[in-house]
Order: sequence, then structure tokens, then C-alpha cells
Amino acid sequence: MKKNILLCTALLALAFTAQADDDIIGTARSTGQLNTCMAALNVAGKAAMLKEKGPYTVFAPTDEAFGKLPPGMLQDYLKPENKEKLGKLLTYHILNGAITSEQLTTKKVPTVNGATLDIKVTNKEVMVNDAHVTKADVKASNGVIHVIDKVLLPPSTQ
Repeated sequence: MKKNILLCTALLALAFTAQADDDIIGTARSTGQLNTCMAALNVAGKAAMLKEKGPYTVFAPTDEAFGKLPPGMLQDYLKPENKEKLGKLLTYHILNGAITSEQLTTKKVPTVNGATLDIKVTNKEVMVNDAHVTKADVKASNGVIHVIDKVLLPPSTQ
């Protein structure tokens, strides 16, 4: 009987761990190309939001996209005194609701930070402002991730 209880407890713990890893943060980490974005979300204190129920749509810049920022810009954003500024930058990449590529249409959409993104859909190619969606519809338990090739700068930082 004790062995059965221990086995059940271990299986439940494993199940809850697996569920936690399929949220947006866990799913993004598993891609292997969004490490800078995930690290920045942690620094800004926004990773916890993307582990919540949601749903959310995240336009996630690749590590390479962060590398295209002007020299020193990312390092400046990552300073502790710029946590709020970094948070605004990152939440500019997030929409409320899970929106797949099939549901995206050409229009302006509000982001979590209050500014809007300009979505353009032509011949099944999706542009977000001036970034291309390079991989669409990465499903997570609490939303969807669309991988993009450029970091989106909110209107106040452009």
C-alpha cells in the first residue's frame, strides 16, 4: 500500500512538472532559438505572466534577432535600472488571446503594453511591423508562439 501511494505521488509530481513545461515559457525554451528572449523575460519579471493561464500570443524574436539590435542596446535594456523599460519592450511582443496564423489578418492589434502592432498578411506570409514570422503556430498550453526575425521596438523607443 505504501509503495502504491509513493508511486502515485511520484507520477502526479511528474505529470504536474510535464504540464508546467508545456506553457509558453517551457515551449519557447525547448525551441533552442529563443534563449535571449527567455532570459530577458526573466530579467524584466515577465516570465511568470507567460506561465499563467492566458491565453497569450507571443511574437518571439530569435537569438539572432536580438543580435541585430544596435551595439549596446540589449545590454542597456538588461541593466536593473531599466527593468520597466525592458518590460515595456517585451510586452510589446505579446497579445491577449491565442491567435493562430490562420486567424491573423491585416490589421492593427493591441499589445499587452497598450501600443498596437501592424499585422500584414499577404500570400500566407505574415509580417508584424517590419518583422517576418519565420515559424508560426508553436502551440503551448496557454497560448501560441510565432517566431520572428526582428525585435519589435515600441513606438516610444523607435
